[in-house]
Amino acid sequence: IDRVIGSSMDVALTRLGPGDAAVLASLAPEVLDASVDPAWLAAFLAEPGHIMIVARVDEVVVGQLAAIVHHHPDRPPDLYIDDLAVTPALRRQGIAQRLLDDAMALGTQLGCAQAWIVTETDNPPARGLYEGRDTEAASVVMYEYDL
Repeated sequence: IDRVIGSSMDVALTRLGPGDAAVLASLAPEVLDASVDPAWLAAFLAEPGHIMIVARVDEVVVGQLAAIVHHHPDRPPDLYIDDLAVTPALRRQGIAQRLLDDAMALGTQLGCAQAWIVTETDNPPARGLYEGRDTEAASVVMYEYDL
C-alpha cells in the first residue's frame, strides 16, 4: 500500500484500493457493523467512485470511513459519506476528524461541490462531530425500502 496519508499519535490513515482487502483482516471492535464479506469488499474497492479510508494502529484497523462520489446529470458531483466509525476505545482522540478531513480533501480533488452524511437524531457524539465543522443539521425525512 503506497497511499499512506499521514500519521500522528501512532495512527496512520490509508486510502484503500483494489487489492488492499487484506488490510481489513485485523479489525478493532465496532469499526464495521458486521463481518467483512470478501466479495462485497472486492466489489466496493474495485469501483472508481468508491472511497475507503482506514485508520490503523500497529496494523490494526481502528477506524474507517466509506464514501461514494455521487454523480449527477445537472450539477457537480457530491461526496456521500456512507459510513464512519472508530473503535470505542479510541474515540474522542481526533481519528474521526482526521478521516473526515481526508475524505473532504479528496472530494474537493475529485470536483465534488459538497459532502453530506446522515446520522441518527439520537447519536450526540456523531452530531457533535459533524456540527463542529461549521454546518448545521438539515431537516430531512428518510425512507428505507427492503429489496
